[in-house]
Amino acid sequence: MEIERLYKFSTAFKRKYYLDFTVPKMGFIAGKRVKELIRVFTHGKRIEELSIPVNVVATDIVTGEKVIFKDGPISDAVRASISIPGIFVPEKVNGRLLVDGGVVDRVPVSVVKEMGADIVIAVDVSHVKVNTEITSIYDVIMQSLDILQMENVKHREIASDFMIRPRVEMYSSKAFTNIEEIIMIGEEEARKHTQRIKETIHNWKGQIE
Repeated sequence: MEIERLYKFSTAFKRKYYLDFTVPKMGFIAGKRVKELIRVFTHGKRIEELSIPVNVVATDIVTGEKVIFKDGPISDAVRASISIPGIFVPEKVNGRLLVDGGVVDRVPVSVVKEMGADIVIAVDVSHVKVNTEITSIYDVIMQSLDILQMENVKHREIASDFMIRPRVEMYSSKAFTNIEEIIMIGEEEARKHTQRIKETIHNWKGQIE
């Protein structure tokens, strides 16, 4: 999909597209609405049908294992991978109860290396917002996850060739507002690395020729 279409989709996205509240047992949001949105948005395709190789990471909440989707319906994999514990009801796939892949691996550098990537450009958009106002259970969960994963991400930064970290922590991850500003910050941060990325690719090409 062309980047301009993704931009348009991002700016048009509203919370009502994914909010389908349920009686809290394993999560507040059932996730059926967002799963259907993903299915429609990806034309019902399977992961192995994508032109660019993709793996999707989730976490088995029962065993604590990292689960890597390499094939199967995209909607199943993405729905599982975005299941923030306590917010979304976990997704059950092949008998496993799955939640957000970020629980065990927020920036899965090792996954793309296993896929055969020669150069890894990692992106981390979750910084701990210090002295933030905590007013809801959502805030408690998100802040706790960010704090728990801080050290984990530091290791990923060492393991990747490039780590792009746009500072967007001042924006709410649940509001789906200020999209244009968030995109601009991401683009500006990426431009800081562009020259070095080009040089690295050029040197890598020289090594294999």
